[in-house]
Amino acid sequence: MNILYGVPGEGLGHATRSKVVIAHLLEQGHNVCVVSSARAYQMLAANFPGRVHEIRGFHLAYRKLTVSKLRTATLTLRTAPENLVVNFRKYQELLCDFEPELVISDFESFSYFFAKWRRLPVISIDNIQIISRAKLDITVPASERGNLTVAREIVRAKLPRSQHYLITSFFELPLIKENTTLVPPIIRPEIVRATPGTGTHVLVYQSATNQKDLVPMLQELPGQEFRVYGFNKEETHGNVHLQAFSEQGFIDDLASARAVVTNGGFSLISEAVYLHKPVCAVPIPAQFEQFLNAAEIEKLGYGRHFSTITPDNLKAFLYDLSSFEEALRRYEQHGNEILFTQLQEVLAGVSQTLHQD
Repeated sequence: MNILYGVPGEGLGHATRSKVVIAHLLEQGHNVCVVSSARAYQMLAANFPGRVHEIRGFHLAYRKLTVSKLRTATLTLRTAPENLVVNFRKYQELLCDFEPELVISDFESFSYFFAKWRRLPVISIDNIQIISRAKLDITVPASERGNLTVAREIVRAKLPRSQHYLITSFFELPLIKENTTLVPPIIRPEIVRATPGTGTHVLVYQSATNQKDLVPMLQELPGQEFRVYGFNKEETHGNVHLQAFSEQGFIDDLASARAVVTNGGFSLISEAVYLHKPVCAVPIPAQFEQFLNAAEIEKLGYGRHFSTITPDNLKAFLYDLSSFEEALRRYEQHGNEILFTQLQEVLAGVSQTLHQD
């Protein structure tokens, strides 16, 4: 089949996961054309030369340490006219060079609107649709209810009335909408091939919008070794080792870590769970999807969920590592086999419908 695949440019998590699915589709003999923006476009273009088109994407605006809804809306409106012109040209370019039969979107709007314009079937593959298509089993505190409402409205407005929704998740929830299938997280081949070990270090991922006093705070636990990614520089501050960006270095440190400290981002949490690494999750404020991931980590007994990183919180997390490790032993996932099987079934159903029409 000719497949148009849409990947958001915000962050690299979507691109990393979509790369796995795109490679699988190409191996299965499908013809895949990809649209993306920003850093995700650059990464995907390097991996799939000649198949990736650059579009103008949507970007989050941060104020202090939280996502600013007002600034995001302002940024979107300010750039919308120019983005529409660029994206419309991309519509025309795709029409000239590529005739898709189907669209797959990882929470990306351009490909979805293209599908609706051309009356093409859409398959959604992402983790975020779980917010509106499943019944949550966690207690949502009053401070997060507004964020949940906003998140649900955004998710419901993204890719409505798609033919099928494949939702990746490391936790099980009852589904409340039809045409929806829950599958295990997408795991990149490098993680599948990694051999987990038990080192002496704790891997810390520091995002650009998280707390800034991280190094001196980690130094308050001199008996622990921390390897910190996110600052993109190589420095040693006693027991805290800042690591420059290295994909293989990060994978090696993750596979050998005794535990992981991160925000509530789905990709790293999923990889840590897959490798049976206890997780201390500190979600970025005002992002309910991250709150949900962190809350599920604690509910499943895979780690702890805190609103901030403090020495006392870290001590509490590290004290209970053995119980988290015991819970994680019950987690089973065989690479991406279930996702690929379900995707193949969905594609076969769509192909059959297209040929009937």
